[in-house]
Amino acid sequence: MMRNPPTLNPHVDLLERFRACARLHPNRVAHRSADRSLTYAELASGIDATAALIWSQLSPDGSPVVIVGHKEPEMLMGFLGSVQAGHPYIPLDTSLPAKRIEQIIANSGARLVLTPQRVGEAIDRTPRAKRRPEASIDADAAFYIIFTSGSTGTPKGVTITLDNLTGFVDWMRREQDFQPGGETFLNQAPFSFDLSVMDTYSSLTTGGTLVSLTAREIETPRLLFDTLRSSGITTWVSTPSFANWCLAQRDWDARMLPRLRRFLFCGETLPIALAGELLERFPDAAVWNTYGPTEATVATTSIRIRPSMLSHYATLPVGAPRPGTRIVLVDAVGQYLAAEGASGEIIIAGRNVSPGYLNQPDLTSARFFDFEGQRAYRTGDIGHFEDGLLFFDGRVDDQIKLNGYRIELGDVESNIRALPEVREAIVVPVERDGRVESLIGFVATDVLTPGETDFQTSQRLRRALFERVPAYMVPRTLRRVERWPLTPNGKVDRRALARLAP
Repeated sequence: MMRNPPTLNPHVDLLERFRACARLHPNRVAHRSADRSLTYAELASGIDATAALIWSQLSPDGSPVVIVGHKEPEMLMGFLGSVQAGHPYIPLDTSLPAKRIEQIIANSGARLVLTPQRVGEAIDRTPRAKRRPEASIDADAAFYIIFTSGSTGTPKGVTITLDNLTGFVDWMRREQDFQPGGETFLNQAPFSFDLSVMDTYSSLTTGGTLVSLTAREIETPRLLFDTLRSSGITTWVSTPSFANWCLAQRDWDARMLPRLRRFLFCGETLPIALAGELLERFPDAAVWNTYGPTEATVATTSIRIRPSMLSHYATLPVGAPRPGTRIVLVDAVGQYLAAEGASGEIIIAGRNVSPGYLNQPDLTSARFFDFEGQRAYRTGDIGHFEDGLLFFDGRVDDQIKLNGYRIELGDVESNIRALPEVREAIVVPVERDGRVESLIGFVATDVLTPGETDFQTSQRLRRALFERVPAYMVPRTLRRVERWPLTPNGKVDRRALARLAP
């Protein structure tokens, strides 16, 4: 016998925003993936059925529900159905190794795992009259939990509350002025990567259409660009690496995406050359650079990249903090740095900061703390301020030691990118017997010197680099690559590049 569910808290409105879109535009397409389209009415019905299933399976204890799949619309039903039933969700993509999925499920304490098939079965079996259980959820209750890599090899679950997410969605809507019902968002990242939160909830709370790219489409250029041509995308959300990968297609420009209004980038450094190429190919689209760790709800800073910035700065800024958020820099001993240009670890404080890691109180206390009355997070990222804007300078743990010298890999990469013909650069250490023996650099360049071999190109670029950095920072070789190997999240796969080292 089904219990009477509690009523929905009237102060919680993210789900109600979605329901309002479904009531006003039930036949509008909410989600497209592969050859499937789903209307707002169909999605709302699926959410109700999933919530009813969860309510019948779990006690109202707020335990997480794991949703495993790959870009299927049933995953969205699982996400919002879980929240509607009073449980946070954990999104896992099938591209993850099976052992890692098993490890996350075990570590999370989840007592229910849903797949697209099981959600579909719930829709078929649940009478419509029993599809609307709604649990109360407080603003500080967990909404979703994203698992990220842990330094010990054990993935850690970052808890994001309803208030965290609401603040992020409100900021994005105000800043980007999304047109209600008039936007089509690209979903490149898998739902297990928090970049997808940017496109998913910006779309579903404004009546937009979310277009998800599947792994098969991303891996098959013909399918990918056919999908993009017919997508009608107005808002492009991806990692810079994925956009850089698309640049190899010469007709990937405003003629392919005539409705495009903006690029939103997060998750990696946005190279100057990439931003410049995008501004040329898509002259009517704004290019936005954003920055933020998962622990601070997707993104914390943003800035629109103007053409004048490309020559003014050595690297592009990641912008200014969102309203209500503070960013401070600290040195190696925790002293706050106020001087312009001083480089230190980035500390984020504000409404957007997560309450911590799921079931890991020691790790939580090591990285999260109170800063002048606000929740704060030690990012492990290095940055500096210039002209009042934050610049990302790399990771604390990107520092390696080579022949006694301390080297920031991001420093080397930035100087390689500054060479005129280099579009992108990645530097990886070559290790032997547990120690760094040398560096190898991988570069993407659109300029080819006729008759020049790859070895000659490498030597020429290295000579130019010797003029910019000390000799010990110059990679042993610079190898040209046509296309970067990407992780399922759309970031450059550094491990794959490392395997190419001789």
